[in-house]
Amino acid sequence: MTFSATDHASMARALQLARFGLETTTPNPRVGSVIVRDGRIVGEGWHRRAGEPHAEVLALRAAGEAARGATAYVTLEPCAHHGRTPPCADALIAAGVARVVAAMEDPNPLVGGAGAARLRVSGITVDTGLMADEARELNIGFVSRMTRGRPWLRLKAATSLDGKTALNNGVSQWITGDAARRDGHRWRARACAVLTGIGTVREDDPQLTVRAVPCERQPLRVLVDARLEVSLSAKLLQGGNCLVVTAAENPGKTLELAGLGVEVVRLPNSQGKVDLLGLMREFGRRGINEVHGEAGLKLNGSLLRAGCVDELLLYIAPMIVGDTAQGLFHLPELTGLGTAMRLDVRDVRCVGKDLRVLARPTKA
Repeated sequence: MTFSATDHASMARALQLARFGLETTTPNPRVGSVIVRDGRIVGEGWHRRAGEPHAEVLALRAAGEAARGATAYVTLEPCAHHGRTPPCADALIAAGVARVVAAMEDPNPLVGGAGAARLRVSGITVDTGLMADEARELNIGFVSRMTRGRPWLRLKAATSLDGKTALNNGVSQWITGDAARRDGHRWRARACAVLTGIGTVREDDPQLTVRAVPCERQPLRVLVDARLEVSLSAKLLQGGNCLVVTAAENPGKTLELAGLGVEVVRLPNSQGKVDLLGLMREFGRRGINEVHGEAGLKLNGSLLRAGCVDELLLYIAPMIVGDTAQGLFHLPELTGLGTAMRLDVRDVRCVGKDLRVLARPTKA
């Protein structure tokens, strides 16, 4: 299929609109839609949050009668099932659009081509694949949950130039500057959950909330605490919206945490630690699309070894602290570089005085 310049420009606008829902649509995907008639945009819409109208419906409302005979551009295949809202495919059919251009097929098995099929049966031309890579990246967590049953885990860390995250005495505030910390909070804001470990809570007592940038929806705060040792005064336990994942069976502590509005889930593995892959599956069952990890070298290493990490978000400060400081990952010693984990660097840019690197483990 060859797409025109108008097709490209219209889909680019739809993707731009979809990004307005970056922080709010969970567990739904981020979707934008544009209605074009005679080369002119007559309606626009984007999905804001679950339970509210989908992007296509809002764009059709804005277009009104001008939608008849028009082309509808949408970043994800229109749905064909009844969820909290009626099927978008039916709305497009009722509006009398002549053509629908979708960036990508919906990976949700409840849709998976059914939306496009319903449109075609009704005589509407359907073209897919325009700017599909951009659409997939925008909804990488949703795609991950629909295809793998688990969210996309992005692990964030701030390091010195020599790869250290804290001094030997635990001091880590602040390795990077204000701009990098604000940028980190933007990534927190787009996540459905923020994950940390008991070591980080002991050392830094973080809140794990989004504070440095505006945020309509605070992510779920998740603590991996194998022995259920967290202090009841820990900051991340305050205000609810917190999940503690443990391997220990401690009804008394669990009840105390419940009194603070904190849920406890027990997921032990055979070594008496938390089953991290089991945790990823639990996240998937809860409709969590993206997880933002901010942990210490032990949990970082465990997540890497378990194959849970999909992406690394590293802020590197122009600072050298020496080899006695704490590193990024607690991993077994290598005897050859052939077994080292390789990374695919996706983006490198300066954020303030620091360097931000976005990289993904290379698939075997």
